[in-house]
Amino acid sequence: MPTYTSREEALQHIKSGDRVFLHGSAATPAFLLNGLVKRADELRRVELISISTFGDLEITKPEYADSFFFNALFVSANIRQAVNEGRGDYIPVFLSEIPRLFESGLLPVDIALLHVSPPDVHGYCSLGTSVDVARAALTHAKYVIAQVNPQMPRTHGDGLIHINEINALVSCDEKLPEVSYGANLSEKELRIGRYCAELIEDGATLQMGIGAIPDAVLSCLHNHKDLGVHTEMFSDGLLPLIENGVVTNKYKKRHPGKIITAFAAGTRKLYDFVDDNPMVNFLSAAYVNDSAVIRKNQKVVAVNSAIEIDLFGQVAADTIGEHQFSGVGGQMDFIRGAALSDGGKPIIAMSSTTNRGSSKIVPYLKSGSAVVTTRAHVHYIVTEYGVAHLFGKNLRQRAEALRDIAHPDHREEIDREIFRRFNG
Repeated sequence: MPTYTSREEALQHIKSGDRVFLHGSAATPAFLLNGLVKRADELRRVELISISTFGDLEITKPEYADSFFFNALFVSANIRQAVNEGRGDYIPVFLSEIPRLFESGLLPVDIALLHVSPPDVHGYCSLGTSVDVARAALTHAKYVIAQVNPQMPRTHGDGLIHINEINALVSCDEKLPEVSYGANLSEKELRIGRYCAELIEDGATLQMGIGAIPDAVLSCLHNHKDLGVHTEMFSDGLLPLIENGVVTNKYKKRHPGKIITAFAAGTRKLYDFVDDNPMVNFLSAAYVNDSAVIRKNQKVVAVNSAIEIDLFGQVAADTIGEHQFSGVGGQMDFIRGAALSDGGKPIIAMSSTTNRGSSKIVPYLKSGSAVVTTRAHVHYIVTEYGVAHLFGKNLRQRAEALRDIAHPDHREEIDREIFRRFNG
């Protein structure tokens, strides 16, 4: 049975050239990473892999480029600069398939750095707010180091890990990182939320992506009934719907009565809500994001965002030209799962313009942009100007429907492009 050790002693097991998995999102093991950066002078080319990580991490600074390389499975804000400056790179992959990389040996893990709750009387810790791909990573890692934090909630589902599965336990007592996506929603975001809410029927099962617009959608659902949740993640925006009895999970075919998620990210209120709450099950992303599982629920509504959409419906959601902004994540997993669900509705929701006033509905995606969701997978596009239903429409009909929900300042330009393409 492992015993507690110092951070310094535990991290001595990491060697130059090792591939190190980092627990993600609100479970980012910042205490261990802040210790690891102190070994920068003696380490070279340690490969750090993770989905999203939170916090202002010193290890991401340029002066540590020779010591640490970020090979990201999702590019979060704190490593974006490193990836785009060549101090890291990105692996395009569906969230549902990341566990397979570890299990198959295509991406073998030398060390896993975890952030867990204290063990219970039976010796079980919990992966807390982030089970997603961490379960598979720790199972297949050669060596596991865990920071044990009493502020990490103990969650139900696949996240239980016995201390005998952990090679080194390091004690810490630190606040979890907090994010608030829906604190100051704009009128534009709320209009988008209302249009999306009109597409959601009573008894639907929801998946919401990350950001202000998904939270805006949730804020417009208070008059709905018996909604269910099967989602890769959720944040504080869901809590009022649970408290007010709007979310009951009553009509779900898979896990009725339960909220199913892979991770959660929000404020302390959210972390306290999921702590020892049997209503919420945190499961592996290989299961949660499996389209074959998602489609078993009826009326699945998936709401995800985009950076740019061309006139035929191709969605750029993780790149701005050649700039890697985020990652493929679970958008396609749920867009497809919702489309295959009986009565399901896959939705891409975004504001019609960027903060600088440029149209997000464009004749061509920016040079270098990558397509996350193809034109064949897209059904509903929502902006503050309405809803475009593209499923079953030909190319010209798609372009005209998207023109009608573009910002009025850009519709004439889009119209000229439509004329050129189809009347030239």
